Amino acid sequence: MSVRPVKAISIIGMMSELDKVIRFCGDSQVFHPDDAMSFYSDTKNFLPLSNKNPYATPMQELKNAADLAGFKLEYVQSDNKDDNIDNTLEYISAFVSKTEAMVNKKLKLEQDIDACKRTIEQVDHFSGCDIDFTEINDCRFITPNFGRLPKESFEKLSQFSDNQYALFFPFTNDETHYWGAYFTIPEEKENIDRIFSSIYFERLDIPPIAGTPDDYMKKLKQELSEYEDELSTLKNKIDSFWKSEKDKCLFHYSKLEEMDAYNEIKRYVYKYHKNFILVGWIPADKEQYFAKRLDEIKSVEYSLSDGKDELKHSPPVIIKNPPFFKLYEFYVKMYGMPCYNEIDPTVFVAFTYTLFFGIMFGDVGQGLVVAIVGALMYKFKKMEVGRILIPCGIMGMIFGFLYGSVFGFEELLTPVHQKLFGTQGKLIEVMEPNSINLIIYGSVAIGFVTIAIAMITNICSSLRRRDFESAFFGANGVAGFVFYVSLVVGLVCQMFLNVQLMNGAYIVGLIIIPLILMFLREPLGRLAEGKKQWQPKKWGEYCVQSFFELFEMCLSYVTNTMSFLRVGAYILVHAGMMLVVFTLAEMVGGNIGYTVVVIIGNGIVMALEALLVAIQVLRLDYYEIFSRFYVGDGRPFTPVTARKLK
Repeated sequence: MSVRPVKAISIIGMMSELDKVIRFCGDSQVFHPDDAMSFYSDTKNFLPLSNKNPYATPMQELKNAADLAGFKLEYVQSDNKDDNIDNTLEYISAFVSKTEAMVNKKLKLEQDIDACKRTIEQVDHFSGCDIDFTEINDCRFITPNFGRLPKESFEKLSQFSDNQYALFFPFTNDETHYWGAYFTIPEEKENIDRIFSSIYFERLDIPPIAGTPDDYMKKLKQELSEYEDELSTLKNKIDSFWKSEKDKCLFHYSKLEEMDAYNEIKRYVYKYHKNFILVGWIPADKEQYFAKRLDEIKSVEYSLSDGKDELKHSPPVIIKNPPFFKLYEFYVKMYGMPCYNEIDPTVFVAFTYTLFFGIMFGDVGQGLVVAIVGALMYKFKKMEVGRILIPCGIMGMIFGFLYGSVFGFEELLTPVHQKLFGTQGKLIEVMEPNSINLIIYGSVAIGFVTIAIAMITNICSSLRRRDFESAFFGANGVAGFVFYVSLVVGLVCQMFLNVQLMNGAYIVGLIIIPLILMFLREPLGRLAEGKKQWQPKKWGEYCVQSFFELFEMCLSYVTNTMSFLRVGAYILVHAGMMLVVFTLAEMVGGNIGYTVVVIIGNGIVMALEALLVAIQVLRLDYYEIFSRFYVGDGRPFTPVTARKLK
């Protein structure tokens, strides 16, 4: 339920030991490299290590060859102690060469097969013709042009009857075209080609037919059979090659993957004379392990410092949450990672999102369906939002039980409520006037409590960041909290409980004074932080700006609280939509028709309402809650490791 502590580590050593250090940092899987230049004040003698990654090209060549051949590359851990990278590069080069040779031959055969099939398909239109095409192709002064002509274009040939060469000889036809040929002589070739082009003649791209079409077809089919046999043999050869080389290939691939990934650390390395400097971050609980391993490398020195002492360098963040709350990190990361000295809002999101979703989507049957769909989404599609829908669906079932709604049937649970709660009807009759008022007031109360908790969270978070202006004098600080709570409590007591709480002392002490503190939040914040230049440069300009900002703050208290009315509105919307479904079902009539309409209606309502509720609850978290205490400008902890690429 917090941000895990990290430590900054600065490593200095001889250039000869750099590869050992990088290999250890990568193997540890807990080293997040950072720019060393920002950690040192005097960097005039620092030079970037501009070594080219020697593993990028072999890695890409291997992946390309494997992809073309259909080989699945995956990272594997091995007990093989062969650490000679030259052996790996040599093997990868030979493997790629053999694979590419077989793949190129396979691609050539597939192209030959496709070409042969296209030729067979086209020549088939001339089958049954006993003309020897060899004699036609051998003509010196007559050029044959084989192809197809649309039937409507064939009829247009009569327009060119004055040209004795504009003749088309059909052999076969289908529903739309005639297949045949026209002939040209050198003197009329340009003119005749233009005529047939204008009536959409499509020339066949086939080699000259030798003999009759039937003879030529037999030859083509024989060639096709030979190509397919050769391709089948080659595929078997490729499969056998992969089976025999798979383990060895994956071992060298994994080692190359490691070296390729770890070599990226060199982008963060700087040279200082004959030494190197490398700076990064590690989890605080890995300090002893990391220090022990670095002590084993000669000529290497290192220093460690707490992340809280390096806030100016923006320490990377590792969020640590129990399994249930961990589901909701998905939404937190969508908004932005918490800063290192900021409170992780995941627990807050987990409670509010699940609770609000259940309240707004209260139906036992539909909640069960949502939970099942969420489980299937995660199991088969690995969608993170699917895991979140499971507890949300269960919460929907709980509130659906309180509302007495099962797939929109509002009376199924009435006997259960009567027995359990001793009520005359259901515990909550959603569509009754008294219940509607209770839902509306309850929604506003939920908004008030949620916003108040968000303010308290902001006070704690601001104190951790040592932002005293936000903690004490901001709209969501102590002054804002006192003003907001006092105003709401006073109005509720005055209007609904008939308690005259808002007297002069109450108004001045708990409403007006907090407003003044918020009005003067910037200079008071600077004073609290001990800054000498605490006064605004121009008081007049500051007062005008601060007045409008204060007015906007007060307005936001009202709008943010009223925004929670959507929680109650969706309870009523759900009941109203299901009422429409059952009304339509009764209009259709009949057992079958009624059942079909109810099932389809439930499906539509579930899909539409689940989407809208999910979006609206996320909106409440992001805009009404996060905006009060969460900055979200942190960066994730991303250690260098080959395994994470898999």
